Amino acid sequence: MARMTDAENLVRDALVWDNHTCLPLRPDDHDFFARLRAIAAAGVDVISVNIGFGPVSLAQHEAMIAGLTRWLAREGDWCRLVRSVADIEAARGAGKLAVFFDAEGMAPLDAGGEALVEPWRKAGVGWMLVAYNAANCAGSGCTDEVDGGLTDHGKRILAEMRRVGMIACCSHTGHRTAMAVMEHAGAPVIFSHSNAAGVFAHCRNIPDDLIRACAETGGVVGINGLAGFLGEGPASVSRLVDHIEHVAGLVGTDHVGLGLDYVFDKQELVDYLASKPELFPDAASMTHATSMIGPGQVGAIATELLARGADVPSVRKILGENWMRVARAVWR
Repeated sequence: MARMTDAENLVRDALVWDNHTCLPLRPDDHDFFARLRAIAAAGVDVISVNIGFGPVSLAQHEAMIAGLTRWLAREGDWCRLVRSVADIEAARGAGKLAVFFDAEGMAPLDAGGEALVEPWRKAGVGWMLVAYNAANCAGSGCTDEVDGGLTDHGKRILAEMRRVGMIACCSHTGHRTAMAVMEHAGAPVIFSHSNAAGVFAHCRNIPDDLIRACAETGGVVGINGLAGFLGEGPASVSRLVDHIEHVAGLVGTDHVGLGLDYVFDKQELVDYLASKPELFPDAASMTHATSMIGPGQVGAIATELLARGADVPSVRKILGENWMRVARAVWR
């Protein structure tokens, strides 16, 4: 049986990368920003922080970029904004948490907004997904009854993302749209924070054909720690590892990682779910909406993987090496 000390040693030595976390969308809320320090103390080396999603305005996205950038500069003794693999390596060598940004949906890039892709990439946005649950200018979301597929505008945005080195993501995105993204991307495509529908059926979880298509691009599926996407009842590390094992069983350990989707302000989550039934149609039935596995539990995840027989090289890939491989392939 794997001992916690084995996992602790592994987490300490491995590259640990959580590909999605949600700070409150309040650009100057430094109390919550400071909680990233606890994530670094838990052994996380790289974390992607959300700057906006779905219906959040362009102005709000850019205010979050500006606010986080200012804060990270002030906290430079223990963390660093990263825009490249070299930046990550430098941050890790200095013992600092590497932080970059992600955008959940292309809605702010309507009407010629592909011109924003390059400035966002230079600002530290490492990946962007297509549609946050509902259709936008680029494609359809996973809750839409009819998936209209990837639009011409979406194709233009993807082409610009490929040019500047921003990773395309299909979490929250409709099935037909996601398949089209993977056909057009010309680079590894990720599901930054999506679980396996083969383990638990939910519109936010992805079926086996999308998992296989993602792997064929060289991409990675990041497993999400929210209870509502793991299964019935509260979140548990065991259920999370069930999803990791399902993806690994289909496409191998090269194509699964962590995208825990940890929400720092639980009350903000509850309030938002209640206020946007069109985006979250099953919110009323999510009795464990605030139960989630966070990046502070990476040691427990490693322990569970080892206890189930995963070898150390595979666990290292899952903890972070797979995300680094995609970044090397796409980021400029």
